[in-house]
Amino acid sequence: MGLVLLIWSVAAAAQDGSIENGQAVFRRDCGFCHGRDGGGGESGPDLTRSKLVADDQAGSTIGPVIRNGRPDLGMPAFHLSDQEIAGVVAFLHKQKAKADADKGGRKGVDEADLLTGNAAAGKRYFDQTCARCHSATGDLASLTKRLRGLRLEEQMLYPRSAKSTVTVTLQDGDTVSGQLSYLDEFTVALKDAGGKHRSWRTADVKYTVSSPAEAHVELLPQYTDEDVHNLVAYLETLR
Repeated sequence: MGLVLLIWSVAAAAQDGSIENGQAVFRRDCGFCHGRDGGGGESGPDLTRSKLVADDQAGSTIGPVIRNGRPDLGMPAFHLSDQEIAGVVAFLHKQKAKADADKGGRKGVDEADLLTGNAAAGKRYFDQTCARCHSATGDLASLTKRLRGLRLEEQMLYPRSAKSTVTVTLQDGDTVSGQLSYLDEFTVALKDAGGKHRSWRTADVKYTVSSPAEAHVELLPQYTDEDVHNLVAYLETLR
């Protein structure tokens, strides 16, 4: 759909009552991430206070994102009709107007709320403490294309998605390493670099587990509030 037609459709949606239809489409397809009313959900940001909606002119920025998605941020493309997209756009503008009028009604944390630290001090802390395991040009390159704001801070403090690895030493002295898939007092199992699953009785081998998440947990009592703010400010520069 061309921009002129989209502008016409959004204007029509605002006039003919199809904002309600846009609300229904939004809640059906978008609410699980962005909340029922666009105010933010478990995995999606508050759209009522987003730059995307603030910069939008009759669907000029919202429409392409709906159609194409944002794969780098985990958002899929949605195959909606022109009228459905126009309704969603009109609904989001209505919700933004309500949010702007309600200065004390925020449901989430804005990215700007977390950017109170000193990025230069955060880099010094990172180089001294974090660079033993992480690299700003390696595993953390373009970090903020994947995580921003509160989700970035949460992942920094406790990376729940970080996978543990294990090295198993066999009785003949050979070693096998891979991603830890199971461990209890009787069995240790892993997935090796080739994707093959292997397991042993713990009584027959020796093993060493490396858990990135635990390393972050050990840092929690060492952080000051200033350390956390400074680190987040620095990590937000990794674009």
